[in-house]
Amino acid sequence: MDGIEHRTVNVNGRNIHIAEKGEGPLILFIHGFPELWYSWQHQILAVFSWLPMCCSGPPWLWGLGRANEDKVFVVGHDWGATHCLEPGDIEAEFAQIGAAGVIKEFLTYRNPGSTYLPKGKGFGHPTDTPLVLPSWLSEEEANYFAEKFEKTGFTGGLNYYRIPPLLFAEIGNSLLPGLVLKYKFLSSLWWVTDLTYNAPSIKDYIHKGGFKRDVPLLEEVVVMEGVGHFINQERPDEMNRHIYDFIQKF
Repeated sequence: MDGIEHRTVNVNGRNIHIAEKGEGPLILFIHGFPELWYSWQHQILAVFSWLPMCCSGPPWLWGLGRANEDKVFVVGHDWGATHCLEPGDIEAEFAQIGAAGVIKEFLTYRNPGSTYLPKGKGFGHPTDTPLVLPSWLSEEEANYFAEKFEKTGFTGGLNYYRIPPLLFAEIGNSLLPGLVLKYKFLSSLWWVTDLTYNAPSIKDYIHKGGFKRDVPLLEEVVVMEGVGHFINQERPDEMNRHIYDFIQKF
């Protein structure tokens, strides 16, 4: 896709697939679940026209921040779930729905509040209910995600949420300090119909000082109206503009 290259690198003992374009100042696009590098396709192509280097991959890519980099820009999406069903349970539910159905359900989900999948009830309606895709998501794009997860399954991504204490300890001890010390500003985007923004107590945390207290270098919080969770795909131009404006400050 327009000169985007793919390769596998070893980071902290893990083989990680990355998609990258160009050379030069480093911009890391970090995706969540159930996403792929493909989730950042619009940003990779747009940012390449501003700075000649960007790459995308899972959270372990924080380890790619080179020690001698003067500037490393990190653009992330999603913060992960607080818990997951027992191993194998949610995988069985997803198997009943099928990879294509799971992807379409997640990408088009717009109900405010936390996502719960009661056992045997999928996303709250019969699994054979046809879904009408929004204008920003084509069948071709949805099928790209589905084909990848049909090969790999969903367990890898789900396991990320099953071990939060271990995960956060590893990130905090070995990866974050070298990057955080270089940050001068942080910017955060939220979206009104998103499940995370509407989770209990989150709005108060964001707007009444808690977020700023825990992230003292936070520069601004942008709340976008009428957009769902997958903001980088649904509103790529608006997202790209915020990224561009942030980068220009440096």
